[in-house]
Amino acid sequence: MLQLLTPILLLMSMNGFLIYDFNKESDLSSWMVVDDVVMGGRSDGSFYIDSDGNGVFEGDVSLENNGGFSSIRCRFEQADVSKFSKMVIRLKGDGKEYQVRVKTDAQDYFSYITYMSTSDDWETIEIPLDEMYPSFRGRKLNEANFPAEVMEEIGFLIGNKKAERFRLMFDRIELR
Repeated sequence: MLQLLTPILLLMSMNGFLIYDFNKESDLSSWMVVDDVVMGGRSDGSFYIDSDGNGVFEGDVSLENNGGFSSIRCRFEQADVSKFSKMVIRLKGDGKEYQVRVKTDAQDYFSYITYMSTSDDWETIEIPLDEMYPSFRGRKLNEANFPAEVMEEIGFLIGNKKAERFRLMFDRIELR
């Protein structure tokens, strides 16, 4: 069971709402890796801070035993996000597509999702919150898009229906 977390996340700043600023002293105890092993799969992801202070989500996606995904998620105290319209992520990818996930309540069975493509360079990706749609186990639900009122969890998932190695590096995640 994940524990609710407090002070390391969600700091208001002049420019927005800081969800996570990765650095050499970052405490990743609020982050959890969830692979397809929860359903019998064999994918293997990890999340750590590298020597430059970046958050690194990397591993191997396996299609064995009907597997095919690896993910990370971070839970925090439910926060009012009604003043913000987009998530801004500073990252370096590997040219692969990743799913970005948020939840209004960590106990919800579904997430609001969208996809982002990455490159091999450091870049800033902006995701309009109102374009994130409800999904459960890969199926779009017939519900309204993310209401952008409160948020309690963020996450990232790779599951491209391929056996592949992946690596996604994070510098900063915030709302604006």
